[in-house]
Amino acid sequence: MSLLKNFNFDKLKNGLSKTRNNIIGKITEVFSGIVKFDNSTIDEIEEILLSADIGSKTTENIIDKIRKMAIDESDRSISKIKELIMGELKNIIGSAQSTPLQIIDSNKPFIILIVGVNGSGKTTSIAKLANIFRKSGYSVMIASADTFRAAANEQLETWAKRVDVPVFTTTSKDPSAVVFDALNFSIKNETDILIIDTAGRLHTQKNLMEELSKIKRVIKSLKSNGIDEILLVIDGTAGQNALMQAKEFSKYTDLTGLILTKLDGTAKGGIVFQICSELQIPLRYIGVGEEVEDLQNLEPSDFVKAIFN
Repeated sequence: MSLLKNFNFDKLKNGLSKTRNNIIGKITEVFSGIVKFDNSTIDEIEEILLSADIGSKTTENIIDKIRKMAIDESDRSISKIKELIMGELKNIIGSAQSTPLQIIDSNKPFIILIVGVNGSGKTTSIAKLANIFRKSGYSVMIASADTFRAAANEQLETWAKRVDVPVFTTTSKDPSAVVFDALNFSIKNETDILIIDTAGRLHTQKNLMEELSKIKRVIKSLKSNGIDEILLVIDGTAGQNALMQAKEFSKYTDLTGLILTKLDGTAKGGIVFQICSELQIPLRYIGVGEEVEDLQNLEPSDFVKAIFN
């Protein structure tokens, strides 16, 4: 069994600059003009945390502790406030399941099914995942089973070429038929990892969700233990909608992990804490940039540090 990791603190810190400015920048502004630390100051901090999509429950817990600190302690400095908030957020992520993918080497091919709505960063995430696997010494193939969207295959092939990973395609318009042929090919050629791209399904489209069930049955017919991982790609810039998508998808399929993309493009990176707090689904990877190396593991302590320092 191999634990696949990809982490670079500088890339993470740069990718979270908008979130950092939204939280720390605004808290610093509050303290720069403060005359007296009172309920008004605490209310401003609460508004800042909520605006970053940290979530009402987590924000409430933090604010309660700040109010208690204001009563019990004489040190009400910005550094003390930051220390308190960082501690709470580290606890949330630290207690969540955020482990990287674990590849079971004996399960050839190790099958990863990728799901998510159009525009979430699904295609780029597939290529970035494939890059991590290939650099770890695995043979990888991508199956293009998104037959509903024109040019989906072209986009996937463009990205796959960048990371030097082959894409399996057919002329069939039936996604499950594509998967059947791709899996047969992978078994015959002893491919280590097969990543299957699916159509950009809206979580409200039940018929498309049912197609996932059909794909699962096809895989099970050729590989007794079936799919090894089902990863949902969600867009970090979508905020609360990203959280709702994860909840809805989990009703229709057994998600084993999440990939949260585009955190570099949002000031609401606090959604990571809300996802870890509310969902019992491991957050496998986070996207902090457009380059192929910018899909990283969620390292709890470093993630919080990148926002606050």
